[in-house]
Amino acid sequence: MFSLPSIWNLIISTIVFSIAAKYIRNHLHDRGIPEGRKRNLWVLGLASLLSWGAGDAADWTKEKMEGQQPVTQASVGPSQSMKAADQIPK
Repeated sequence: MFSLPSIWNLIISTIVFSIAAKYIRNHLHDRGIPEGRKRNLWVLGLASLLSWGAGDAADWTKEKMEGQQPVTQASVGPSQSMKAADQIPK
């Protein structure tokens, strides 16, 4: 089930993305790969994968330390509220 990332996931993945992009860009420059769209896509893709993994690891670590959070229901739909209104004794 989809869940929103924690604040630590966002912070760590942002930091990892910027550091990874810098090092990947420098590594490709040192290897003599010319700048261009393809190189930028490689940097974006690899840095995104690394930041996603680091953010997922942060959420996994938080879950292991704090335990799994209970799933809550966001809201009741209109049909359920209508059923509940009809069941009120008059």
